[in-house]
Amino acid sequence: MGNGLLQSIADNVIFVLVCVVIAAALFMVAYAAEKYVYKRDGVTERILSTRKIAMIGLFSALAVILHVLDFPVPFAPPFYKLDFSEIPALLGAFAFGPVAGVMIEFCKILLKLLFKGTSTAFVGDLANFVIGCSLILPASIIYMFRKTRKRAVISCVAGTLIITVFGTAFNALYLLPAFSRLYGMPLEAILAMGTEINGSITGIVSFVCFCVAPLNLLKGFAASLVSMLVYKPLSPILKNAHVTVGKRAKQAQ
Repeated sequence: MGNGLLQSIADNVIFVLVCVVIAAALFMVAYAAEKYVYKRDGVTERILSTRKIAMIGLFSALAVILHVLDFPVPFAPPFYKLDFSEIPALLGAFAFGPVAGVMIEFCKILLKLLFKGTSTAFVGDLANFVIGCSLILPASIIYMFRKTRKRAVISCVAGTLIITVFGTAFNALYLLPAFSRLYGMPLEAILAMGTEINGSITGIVSFVCFCVAPLNLLKGFAASLVSMLVYKPLSPILKNAHVTVGKRAKQAQ
């Protein structure tokens, strides 16, 4: 019993460290890309200025509202849920850069844990953050290098493909085994839940292909479509709000 407790503690510590490393890596990638573009274009503004932080807070609040309004899908077990919280994150990333997008995703998860807690031993929360960033980060980086409508379409298509492929592989290689260990549910029992829904599921590969891939594809497509439809009309409002917040911050100094 003592060995089991120690093993459980070790598994949780390792999982927390993995979460920290992944989050730090995502921030570093976003920061490096944005710093490069700032240097190329001669932009002197700080990447995380006061005005950006204020807008990140606003978009994070919108994202967490959409996140807690998640719902199950008929083609996957009930612990897989669909939400549209990537829409504010993608809009924020297009407007304010990749760092803002990653921070919106990160703050969304922190707020969700604060108000709702976790029902998946934090594995689902890590999954939502990392997989959400796999859409937000590539899409916003591609768009940042050349902000045209054509580039926005390309960035959304690329982001949707990446979230589908990466999210599926990440579930198979790490998240599902981690969920099994931390939640105390045998992996075979998790796969059996998928088999009950779809008889074609016979192992972890078919599980992620029939359950996880469609979920991530749907999430990426929905976030991209809505963002493409509303970003252009919202762009002047976002820019005005961005400038207004900056002026107020300077006046307060």
